[in-house]
Amino acid sequence: MGVGCDHHHHHHHHHDCCDYLRIKCYSILCCGRLGDDCCDCCEERHRRLIIAARIVGGILFLVGLTILIVWLVLRPTKPTFYLRDATVFQFNLSLSDNLLATVAQATVASHNSNGRIGVYYDRLDVFATYQDQQITVATAIPPFYQGHEDNNVWSPYLVGTSVPVAPYLCSALQQDETAGLLLLYVKMDGRIRWKVGSWTSRHYRLEVSCPAFFSFTDSSAGVPVLRFLHGTSCSASV
Repeated sequence: MGVGCDHHHHHHHHHDCCDYLRIKCYSILCCGRLGDDCCDCCEERHRRLIIAARIVGGILFLVGLTILIVWLVLRPTKPTFYLRDATVFQFNLSLSDNLLATVAQATVASHNSNGRIGVYYDRLDVFATYQDQQITVATAIPPFYQGHEDNNVWSPYLVGTSVPVAPYLCSALQQDETAGLLLLYVKMDGRIRWKVGSWTSRHYRLEVSCPAFFSFTDSSAGVPVLRFLHGTSCSASV
């Protein structure tokens, strides 16, 4: 059904309205009416649609603004980690079969700098690497909760008995010994959850890497001994 209007018997306002309707409105908006009734009906529906659109738009805007404010206020800062100390009791590479035996202990401190957010550590494994190769088995830190602005310190033993390594590690170790400096990495891999009030987030992967610098010093028996040089900040990613 088309939109019609008697141009000779209506006021100027309805001339404009009907001309507008012919261009902009479908006949369904006229409620099946013609003339003035058509114009009035279409205008009313148009007005209601605009009001409804503004209400929905306003609600969506407020929801989005609320989410943004909550995120900005409670945005979690990842925990920071610091390697305080490390001791290497054994670091022997067998040249005949490329097996490395390592016994070490690392002291790592963690700080949660969030003022309103706690951290659940559901899993945290610590291990050592040399030249991008894992040289100890993972030592598990028992699960724990780290409260707002809390500090935690662990001193796990890191042990690797007869760990097969790539042949190039032998020459790399000889070069490090000649240079008098050895770089190991104490690494952590875990799963954490954020806690805000009574709400707990989903699991996130935590990866931490701490460089551990040692110098080679000769003991009285002439056997090289590794001495920890200084504490280092760790890189962490969540």
